[in-house]
Amino acid sequence: MSVTVATTPFEGQKPGTSGLRKRVVVFQQEHYTENFIQAIFTAMPAPGAQGATIVVGGDGRYYMRDVVQKIIRIGAANGIARFIVGQDGILSTPAASAIIRKSQADGGIILTASHNPGGPNADFGIKYNTRNGGPAPESVTDAIYAATRTITEYRQVALDAPVDLTTIGCQRFDGFDVEIVDSVADYVELTKSIFDFDLIRRFRQQSPDFSLLFDALNGVTGPYGRRIFVDELGFPESALDQCTPLEDFGGCHPDPNLTYADKLVARVEREKVALGAASDGDGDRNMVLSHDWFVTPSDSVAVIAHYAAECIPYFQRQGLRGLARSMPTSCAIDRVAAAKGLEIFEVPTGWKFFGNLMDAGRLSICGEESFGTGSDHIREKDGIWAIVAWLNILAHVNQTQPGASVRSIMRDFYQVYGRNYFTRYDYEEVGSEGAAQMINDLRAKGSDLVGQTINGFTVAAVNDFEYTDPIDHSISRNQGLRVIFDDSSRIIFRLSGTGSEGATVRIYIERFDPAEFDTDAQVALKPLVNAALEISQLSKYTGRNEPTVIT
Repeated sequence: MSVTVATTPFEGQKPGTSGLRKRVVVFQQEHYTENFIQAIFTAMPAPGAQGATIVVGGDGRYYMRDVVQKIIRIGAANGIARFIVGQDGILSTPAASAIIRKSQADGGIILTASHNPGGPNADFGIKYNTRNGGPAPESVTDAIYAATRTITEYRQVALDAPVDLTTIGCQRFDGFDVEIVDSVADYVELTKSIFDFDLIRRFRQQSPDFSLLFDALNGVTGPYGRRIFVDELGFPESALDQCTPLEDFGGCHPDPNLTYADKLVARVEREKVALGAASDGDGDRNMVLSHDWFVTPSDSVAVIAHYAAECIPYFQRQGLRGLARSMPTSCAIDRVAAAKGLEIFEVPTGWKFFGNLMDAGRLSICGEESFGTGSDHIREKDGIWAIVAWLNILAHVNQTQPGASVRSIMRDFYQVYGRNYFTRYDYEEVGSEGAAQMINDLRAKGSDLVGQTINGFTVAAVNDFEYTDPIDHSISRNQGLRVIFDDSSRIIFRLSGTGSEGATVRIYIERFDPAEFDTDAQVALKPLVNAALEISQLSKYTGRNEPTVIT
């Protein structure tokens, strides 16, 4: 039986690049979560919710299982005929995308705040993905937001008890079905079809000194890592760390970077690990390093693109159709595209911008400097995919160069393409007004900077990145302020929408060097960092003298 509940709109339910993210206590307000879920079903693209199939799951964070139950009750009242739900409500974001595509579902709702902390006093998020398995485009998120602003009621079915999320199988209710699926199986099957698992197994057996350490940061990818690295590829259980999903991520910040994955970084260095890797809370981000080298995400996607058609079966079968990066990501992948005669696309930050290019058959591999890497096998970035790609590449190179390492592979890459030195400074949870004023003032004085020499660098151009989608011709404006110097160095200023409170100011700094490869990135980029702080006057606007995170 369906019941109607009267409600009123809440301010600020506008989805960002990856859905709606707020503190848990915000979502726990009476009607708040229900309003947003109802808005999703109201705004579902044609043919709409009636008779539709949706995939539901999340990263296991606090409040997730409660919201799964709300989605089922409200979705059923809106006409959803079939729910495909990960066991215990668990689905990594890449796995959810894979299941949406495999089952030809009409969309999916993913419950995650990605790399943000979890727990009763931390963050929660709800994201809607469309039938291609990717994040909803702006046309859909705008429709969801419009529905949240006019909502007066939501509908939900009355159930005698919560739906059992623990038992795999199909449960039939009056007018709808709930199918509980193995959270890991479909994703593992897909991954095995992409990479050369036999080659990786032989490499592991022939290289007994090669060590892997995978840290799931107490996030969703623990079970995925165990199934792939231990059960399928034969690495020992000791290759895993923090691989049990926890509602509060064990009190950790599940963001795979040098600051928040410090436990992994310390162990990799101390134990001389050949390949260290981490993923984030919902499994779409990754970090790759060794005891003597940190691979920037910008370099990682470029290296994967360089080797893909040479040794990864998926790309050997279909070839490379094009490469892409988010605008702030370094231009290393551009050099790979030029060498291989491939199209290269520069898009705004947000994985949804890659989806149209993939659906049109013009994009194979892409990445973001924010530790996101992936391909057209799904429509989300994919942390485990990137890590297995590195294992595949290491196994391949070691066939002809025994003893090849992460460092030597990077060195070989720089010998071919030169090195794009890159870093990002994050200033998290700064005052929103000051951050916005800083960006507005930078825009206002942008043209005045052209021709000026700042800390030894001469400004050639200043612009606000604007993107016209080559497939649907939609236009995205104000995507980041770029200061470009006459030697091709770049400084980019951008406000991020991934936090739940305040603003995050990100400064991206890049310089190309065709000959010098071994300088520490922070040393190589220090003059540009100083130029960025002088141009932006960040300390004056935010009160911050040091970044929260440097990557």
